[in-house]
Amino acid sequence: MAASFVHLHTHTVYSTLDGMVRTKALAAKAKALGMPAVAMTDHGNLYGAVEFYQSMTAEGVKPILGCEMYLAPAGANQKKEIPGRKRSTHVTLLAKNQEGWNQLTKLVSLGHLDGDYLGEPRVDKEQMKQHAEGVLCLSGCAHGPIQEWLEKGDQEAAFAEAQALCEIYGKDDFYIELMDHGYEEQRETNAILADIAQRLGVKVVATNDVHFLAPEDHQAQDVLICIGEGRLLLDENRKRYSPELYFKTAEQMREVFAEYPEACDATLEIAEKCNVELSLDPTSSEKYPQFGTP
Repeated sequence: MAASFVHLHTHTVYSTLDGMVRTKALAAKAKALGMPAVAMTDHGNLYGAVEFYQSMTAEGVKPILGCEMYLAPAGANQKKEIPGRKRSTHVTLLAKNQEGWNQLTKLVSLGHLDGDYLGEPRVDKEQMKQHAEGVLCLSGCAHGPIQEWLEKGDQEAAFAEAQALCEIYGKDDFYIELMDHGYEEQRETNAILADIAQRLGVKVVATNDVHFLAPEDHQAQDVLICIGEGRLLLDENRKRYSPELYFKTAEQMREVFAEYPEACDATLEIAEKCNVELSLDPTSSEKYPQFGTP
């Protein structure tokens, strides 16, 4: 069995529509598959966290609360393009405990209030360091900071990027993220990422980017993208997603990552580390921060 680390897109900061998963349906499927936990990591926000938490707990599945953060190449307040660098890269952060959840909400708020650049609520490494307590870090998807350098063929810079993140979160709470959605370049990159993890002395973890629940939903999601972007299905230059971005079973994930069984094992390890309980009772004083009167 494996927990499922889902880059689940319920809302995004953009006007585009790229995810069609409903949290109740996801919770029901996770329960039916016997999965002990599921993580949700929207792009740059926590809008769906409460609904996700309620849906999962109602089905007896542990909700893991996280966010796919936009990481600025330099300071988040540096609002200009840096030649040769991406505007932002993606890093996955998960709350381990209540303090981690508090730090994650502060970090996301910083991104929206101070770091917004062309619609992306960015944060930087210094801010991540200041709000790292109780937070666990996965190295990111194909748009992650390590992959930015691998795309340029600079493996040493990629290693240095991984090392910098590892120094922020520590070897026990930093994992190199592996993904495989049927692209040959992902498989090639995974081998390099696994080598970086070995050099650093950290573990790899298998994650799955989910934009729809079942394989047969791919066409409907394709239409949703077109609606969000105002494009036609016939447009060859529009955004497209792999048909592999569906919610996979533990068995399917282990088959995909047969070369890296330890990456699937790590999902259970991370699930055991993440234990956040939200106080949602409207009569409870714990629901809102308390401010003493001067």
